[in-house]
Amino acid sequence: MRTRSAATFLAALLAAAALLLAPAAPAAAHNTLQAATPAQDARLTAAPTTVTLRFLQQLNPEFTTIVLSDAGQRKIPTGAPAVDGATGTITVDQPLANGTYTVAYRVVSADGHPVQGSYRFTVADPAATVAPTTPAAATPGGRTEVSAVGGGDDGPPAVLLAAGAVVVVAVAGAALLLVRRRRAS
Repeated sequence: MRTRSAATFLAALLAAAALLLAPAAPAAAHNTLQAATPAQDARLTAAPTTVTLRFLQQLNPEFTTIVLSDAGQRKIPTGAPAVDGATGTITVDQPLANGTYTVAYRVVSADGHPVQGSYRFTVADPAATVAPTTPAAATPGGRTEVSAVGGGDDGPPAVLLAAGAVVVVAVAGAALLLVRRRRAS
């Protein structure tokens, strides 16, 4: 009977560990960038007049931010994001000079989790001027809506990992309690 209890305990522990280590199902609910124009790392011979981002899920216009910055991290004037289903587009208000630009975005997934990221592209128009590269002056209030540096999803939230650990401990504790009760009887 001890062998059977130990086997049950081990099976429960392995099942809990497998659940914890398996890809998180809630991550499938997070919105992800599917395509962008201009594309990541694109080298353009003509400056774009719009930036279009297509996501996996529909966007909420109230919670969609797209920012274009130059190499000096200065925000380039653009129109507000125009949202059409899963696509967000900004229009560039001024011609872009030659240089590297960063597109930063922040959207909210259907599950309410904010998703942000960024990527770069380069304008190398032989007829255009070179973009200045001096650092940007501080903005009033010292804040921006979206950082143009870094990017990507943060991975599974710490709450999910903590909940998984609690489940593993609870299953292990319950199995241990069952084993002790069976030994006592």
